Parts: sequence; structure tokens; C-alpha cells
Amino acid sequence: MKKSIYSLIDLRDVLLGCNWRYLEYISSLDDFSAGHRNLDKLVGPVEIEGHKLKGINFFDKTEQTLIRSLQRPEFNLKGMRRADLKPFLPNVSAASITRQLWRLRKLGVIKKVMGTYRYYLTKIGRSVVAACCRLTEQIIVPALA
Repeated sequence: MKKSIYSLIDLRDVLLGCNWRYLEYISSLDDFSAGHRNLDKLVGPVEIEGHKLKGINFFDKTEQTLIRSLQRPEFNLKGMRRADLKPFLPNVSAASITRQLWRLRKLGVIKKVMGTYRYYLTKIGRSVVAACCRLTEQIIVPALA
């Protein structure tokens, strides 16, 4: 391309095309740094208010059942209580469900509705449920079949 004032329009088009291609390349890269931070926050032990809380174990059957039961559509609409979760966790005592709900609340997976005994999933909680289901159904079960 000639270096003159008359070639500025052509130069502009060429450079604009280069910028668009570079932006498309950058947008195609995935950034998992937020996912790594959330995973570290959820699976590692955390000390909150003098209590040492264990993280979420995606391979434990009881925790997996609890996490899957949080995903039910009726709980997304009206929230969940301990009594609502009890039918889905038949081998777990009511006191244990209360402790699990407290732990999930402190980890940020669920949030409590003020003045009630109801809980809702947080944004990170929905991600945890999706990750638990995907990990089990699409990776572990086919690998062991």
C-alpha cells in the first residue's frame, strides 16, 4: 500500500479488519478464573465464625442427593424448607438436614428469606447444581460403564 494521504481510507479498512479479527480471537478464549475461585471457595475447608466447615464433596451420595434435590422446580418458585427436603432424603435425620442447610448457607450456595424458614439457590448455587449433575451424568457414569 502506498504511503500517501489518499490511501488512508484503504489503510483504515485493513486495520479495522485486523482489529475485528483480533477481537474475535480474544472473545473465543474462555476465562475460567472466576470458576477456579468459586471452586476453591466451595470444595475446600472454610473457617466461618469459629467453625471449620468442610467443603462440598461432589462424590458423596448424601451430598449429591441433597444438591440434586435443591434443583427441583417447585423450590425455584416458592423456596425450600427442611420439611420440603425431608422426602427426598429419607435416610437423613431432620437435624442433619438442618446442619447441611446451615453449611450450604455459609458456603453461599443458598440464601435465607428474611423472617421465614425458606431458602433459595444463589447464582453460585445454580452453578453448583449444574456442575454436580454434569459431572455425574456426563463424565463419571459413562467412564465407569
